Amino acid sequence: MKRLTIIGSGPAGYTAAFAAARAGHAVTLVESEAIGGTCLNSGCIPTKTFKSSADVLDKFRHMGEFAITGASQAAIDMALLLERKSRVIRLLAQGLEKSCAHLNVAVARGRGCLVSAQQVLVTAKDGSTQRIDGDAVILAVGSRPLELPALPTDKLHILTSDDVLNLNRVPSSICIVGGGVIGCEMACIFKAFGAEVTVVEGQNRLLPLPAVDEEISKLLHRELKKAGIKVETGVTVSRAEVGDGAVRLHTETASSERTSGPPPIEVESVFVAVGRVPDIAGLGLEAAGVACDARGWVQTDAFLETSVPGVYAIGDILGPGKIMLAHMAAAEAECVVANLGQQSSPCDYSLVPSAIFTTPEIGCVGLTEAQALAKGRDVRCVRLHVRELGKAHAMGEIAGMFKLVIDARSQAILGAHICGPHATDLIAEAALAIHMGASAEDVARTIHAHPTLAEGFGDLCRIARLA
Repeated sequence: MKRLTIIGSGPAGYTAAFAAARAGHAVTLVESEAIGGTCLNSGCIPTKTFKSSADVLDKFRHMGEFAITGASQAAIDMALLLERKSRVIRLLAQGLEKSCAHLNVAVARGRGCLVSAQQVLVTAKDGSTQRIDGDAVILAVGSRPLELPALPTDKLHILTSDDVLNLNRVPSSICIVGGGVIGCEMACIFKAFGAEVTVVEGQNRLLPLPAVDEEISKLLHRELKKAGIKVETGVTVSRAEVGDGAVRLHTETASSERTSGPPPIEVESVFVAVGRVPDIAGLGLEAAGVACDARGWVQTDAFLETSVPGVYAIGDILGPGKIMLAHMAAAEAECVVANLGQQSSPCDYSLVPSAIFTTPEIGCVGLTEAQALAKGRDVRCVRLHVRELGKAHAMGEIAGMFKLVIDARSQAILGAHICGPHATDLIAEAALAIHMGASAEDVARTIHAHPTLAEGFGDLCRIARLA
């Protein structure tokens, strides 16, 4: 049995705590804010609570298409939505608290400072301190929104993604700076809420992430424009002027840097969603000797051990060099606990699904077409449009596509990319198929229920078998 101290209670921290406690270790979980971390309190869960309301509202506005009449004009009530968000968070937080109690995980309230692998100093909000001794430490403090010098946030006109989730009203017009996952999700949500939305992305496409296939990015771009969302790619913000209840954004493109540039964008609110930085202030990493890169992301070996033996790091604190997703953080937590003191199985990042809650949703796993070609693989791609599924027509959601990346010689599935209704759920079958080494033939021979959206993946594999 080891005495394990974990700093941070997000998906990385609480998963490690519960796994370690079940394995018989004595665990202390250190948390300075609400239990559950960013994911529960200002990330995944509140965002999806907002998205659920946006989806219902959007469906309500199209009730006539479903032969429903007699309804009044629908609108979002932000005060009630904030109440619902708080209820959902509170319910899930209570579940985590109960799990801590049930598994005898001690919870120390305060900011943890790493002294060594054997000692953590916890400072409570009232200034009192507590020393926790142990055999090993796991750092799981996560990240916070990145702020830009050109866009200083004020929680009133220029907002971070955290601030957005506490808005008590819907701005009439919004510019979202950053066309990544958070930016695109927020664009879909607030467009459904009734705002005029513009997305500005510095790179040449939306979702400019290695895991997202370029065809899927183009498809989403097209659907956002159909929904009335303005999208500007290859555009950066140089400065902002706030006045008279509005924000005036001055922008540049690669071709306009030495000219007058494009006209300013004037909106009521700006959402900044350009990335995240490690939340390491006061953590004591430098004094303890923990190596970080130039941006402050903690460096580890393949077993997630830092430069200090006995000190491990998991979750967002590892930065974009790994994979900053809640489910990957949980997998890293399981890996560290399994390897405590023995280092037998390195953390595997080869097959991590992505779930993006835009409208339509996106689910990705495995290699994109570009990644497969870059690896020198002889590939072929097979596509199936969502509108070919009967269930999609019955649901009134026909936008989207299934795409399969296959090794042309072995017929092995290298990657699957889905854009459409419930894509974030549907990607699980593809992840399992790739993990198990299933070929398109194997999936094609598996009977899928009809009429469902899931049969789209089966149909796609049947097409691949016949192609």
